[in-house]
Amino acid sequence: MFIERDLTERILRCAYTVHTELGPGLLESAYEACLFYELQQNGLIVERQVELPVEYKGIEIEAGYRIDLLIENKVILELKAVEEFKDIHTAQLLTYLKLAECKIGYLINFNVKSLRTGIKRFVM
Repeated sequence: MFIERDLTERILRCAYTVHTELGPGLLESAYEACLFYELQQNGLIVERQVELPVEYKGIEIEAGYRIDLLIENKVILELKAVEEFKDIHTAQLLTYLKLAECKIGYLINFNVKSLRTGIKRFVM
C-alpha cells in the first residue's frame, strides 16, 4: 500500500509524462487512454470509466456518472481538454468524491502549455 503523498506524486509524474509526450490540443479520450497506460506501467492499480451510481432512498440508481480514472481506490482523476476550468468541473469532481467516498481528487486539464497551470487538487 502506498502512502497517499507518494501515491499522488507518482500520479502527477505520470500526468506530466503524458503531457510532455503529447502536448496540448488532443481530445480528452486520448489523454485518458495514455494516462491509463502510463499509470499501469508505473505499477499502480487503475480503473477507467468507473460507473458511479447514485444512492437514493436506499437503492442504487445508474445515472450515467463515470469516473475517468480511479487509482488504488483512493484517488479520482477527472480529465479535461478545455480552454479553462469552469465551476461545473469542480462541482462534478466534488460530487464524484462524495459518491465514491474518496478523499483526494484531481482535475487535470491537458489543453494547456504548462501542465502546472492545468492541475487542481481537492481534498475532502
